[in-house]
Parts: sequence; structure tokens; C-alpha cells
Amino acid sequence: MSASADQNTRPEPDQVLVDIADYVCDFEIDSAEAYDTARNCLMDSLGCGLLALRYPECRKLLGPAVEGTVVPNGARVPGTQFRLDPVKAAWDIGCVIRWLDYNDTWLAAEWGHPSDNLGAILAVADFLSQRRVMAGEAPLTMRDVLTAMIKAHEIQGVIALENSFNRVGLCHVLLVRVASTAVATWMLGGTKSQVIDALSQAWLDGSSLRTYRHAPNTGPRKSWAAGDATSRAVRLADLTLRGEIGYPSVLSAPGWGFYDVSFKGKEFSFSRSYGSYVMENILFKISYPAEFHAQTAVEAALKLHPVVKDRLGEIDRIDIHTHESALRIISKVGPLDNPADRDHCLQYMTAVALAFGELTADHYENAFHAAEPVIDALREKMEIHEEPRYTNEYLDPAKRSIANSIKIWFRDGSCTDRVEVEYPVGHRRRRAEGIPLLEAKFKANLATAFPAPRCERIFTLCKDQPSLEQTPVHDFMSMLVI
Repeated sequence: MSASADQNTRPEPDQVLVDIADYVCDFEIDSAEAYDTARNCLMDSLGCGLLALRYPECRKLLGPAVEGTVVPNGARVPGTQFRLDPVKAAWDIGCVIRWLDYNDTWLAAEWGHPSDNLGAILAVADFLSQRRVMAGEAPLTMRDVLTAMIKAHEIQGVIALENSFNRVGLCHVLLVRVASTAVATWMLGGTKSQVIDALSQAWLDGSSLRTYRHAPNTGPRKSWAAGDATSRAVRLADLTLRGEIGYPSVLSAPGWGFYDVSFKGKEFSFSRSYGSYVMENILFKISYPAEFHAQTAVEAALKLHPVVKDRLGEIDRIDIHTHESALRIISKVGPLDNPADRDHCLQYMTAVALAFGELTADHYENAFHAAEPVIDALREKMEIHEEPRYTNEYLDPAKRSIANSIKIWFRDGSCTDRVEVEYPVGHRRRRAEGIPLLEAKFKANLATAFPAPRCERIFTLCKDQPSLEQTPVHDFMSMLVI
């Protein structure tokens, strides 16, 4: 035998795949806090999607690949009349939820938005629930949806705790595809072996580059990338259930595996096993549609707005102290070419809040930016500094702060106090303050799509944990059709 011949003994599956499959198929969620938080996450994510439908650049991407196609028992896209196959429905639902950068966030070694997985979860659940009823079987309930959400959040978030894909130039939507693939395969009736096979397919796809998230290339792909990932997950689950085999050493294969090809030869590291930790600690974007590393900067700027709103022309310097992750991904100078560029610019978001006392999705639009030269004038006066304590406490699992502070100096030598905000209102430490605001946000977003009686009916159901959990998925989705 040639010394250079490859050994063709098929290996056992990588342990990472096995651990995810064991969790998805066998783990029982017993955390009441996780289910309550998942319900709030469902409300918030759906509301974000409904609000996004106001924007033509989002709406133009939705609907069947062939215009006019209607799929029997197809999955519904909230806020529309579309009835689509689960693959395209997952794309559309994921797209609208993520479009405004307003849904939940997870920050660790890797970042991401675990509610992006709702694209796959709702599309598959709606389709399955309708199909079961047509076959005379019991439908899926919204309890099943919340369970799938908790598990998808956990997979994406636990992998992200210790493993930085951004530092090797890869986009975090890879973890959406992985989590959605595992959960979708399980929901569709896949065995543990099939979940492992489907997961291997998800890792084989590799990942998109982060190019579209950073200067000088920031663009709207970041608003539909998660929809694309969750849609691909449903497709991979379907292929596996049709009999496609898996690739057991997809991560560890020497030379050809994910570790060697895409992760600089480093294996994944894990600091905890899968449970319900991520959902319980998820970060909500409650008040501002802003990249999460800037949430506390915006909150600090709003506190300074009454002090500076009549002295904007007198400002000499704006000092912002932040954490390393914010410096690396959202601090930028120079022209901002589109809304996606602006909602990932720490200086832009802070300037809008200082000058106008609010920050909404409309503030990122081209027309607003062109009409308000004060924003760029304020940006030019900003100096951004890393605060080592903020960086350390951002990574500290006991704190997970996302701190920013602002101090403003005027030309006459006077200055404001240094305003510091360490934890945004969407942090677990501020749940009591944040959830009423989240509910108000959901009500306002419902009102952009539905008449008042329907809004009240949806809101009342979503507020009632036991009633929501018992509701058949297809009935719930019917409430969201215009």
C-alpha cells in the first residue's frame, strides 16, 4: 500500500455534534424563567418584524420565488398574506425580524441574535401544525415553539461564549444556521443520528465573511443574512430527512475540516453544558434600534440631551469611553453610505441621541441624514477611547456589562458630568424595569400592522403564559395574517 494513501475508515461523529444532538433530542427544559423570557422574546421579535414591513427595501425581498405561487398548508409570514414553503417562509420571517437590528442580542466571545432562529422555528411549526390537523392529528402548540426557541438560543449562545468567529473574519450567522438546523431537524421528526447528520451539513457550508458588517463595505446584507441562514437550515434538515448522509468529522478532519480550514486549527472550547442559561440571560433591544454595543452610549447621550441641546454649536470635544468590542466593530469615521452603515456606527447613533433626544429606525434613512448636517458635525468632534474596566467586565460571566460613558467639553472650557451607563435596559439585571417597556414596544409595533381590536387580542394572548402555550401554532399564526 502506498504510504500516501488516505485511511478511509469512517470516524465516529465529532463530539460537538453529538452533544448538540443529545441536548436537542433528550434535554427537558424545566426553567419557568426560560419559558417566560421566551414568551417575551417571541413578542419582541414578532413586533420587530411587523415594524420592518414599513420599509420598502425590506418588503421587496419577501414573497414566493415565483410570483403568485401559493403553497397548500404553507407557512405564513406575519404581517403579510404570503403562504410559502417552509424554506422561503423561514427566509422571510428571519429577514423581517432582523431587518431593523432591533431584536434580541447575545454578547460573548462571539456576538449574535438568537431570535433569528425564529425564522426556521415558526415556519416549520406552522407548516407541521397545519399538516397534522389535515391528517387528523394533534397540532403543535406554542409551548413547542417556546421550547424550540430556548434550545436554539442555547445552542447558538453556548457556542458563542468561548469561540470567536469574528476574530477569524467569519460572520455569526453561521451559528444561526447550526442552531436552526438542529432544532428544525428535531421538530420535523428526525432521529438523533439524523440531527447529527444535518448538523454536519450545516458546518460543511462554512460561513459568510463579515465584510458586509464593517467599514468600508457595510451594507444591507446584514439585515437579511440571518434569514438566509435560517432558511438554509430548513433546507438542510429536509435534505437529511430525505436520506442524505452526514459527514462525521466535519469539524476535526485534518486538512479538510472546519477547524483547519476556517478556525486556524483551533478546536472549539466550552465553558458550560447546554441548558437554559442563554434564554434566561438574553439581552433585549428595548428602547433603540441600535447595534447592541452602542445601547448604553445612546442611553447616556439621551441623559445629556437636555444639557446640550441648546449648545450643540458650542461643543468643542465629545469624549466617549467604551469597551474593546465596540471599538473594533462599530467605531468609524468618514462618509456613511446607507442605513445599515449608520446603525453600525457608534458615533452616528450617539450624535442623533445628543441632538434630537431620541433614536428610531427612521433616523438612519438617507433623507433624514441628508437633511441634518449637525449629525456629522458632532461626529467629527468625538474621541473614542477604550476603558479597560469596561472591556474586562464585558467578558466577565458574572457581570456581562456593555458599558459606555460620555463627557462633553465646550469651547468656553466648561464641561458636562461624565455620564456612565453600564447595563442597558434590556439586560437581565434590569428586567423589572425593562419588561413593561418591552410590552409597550410590542403594542406599538402591533399597531403598525393591525386594527386596534386585533392588536388587543394578540397582546392579551401573548401576555397570558398558560393560554399562549396551549394555543395551536397554526391558530396563532392565523392571527398574524393581514
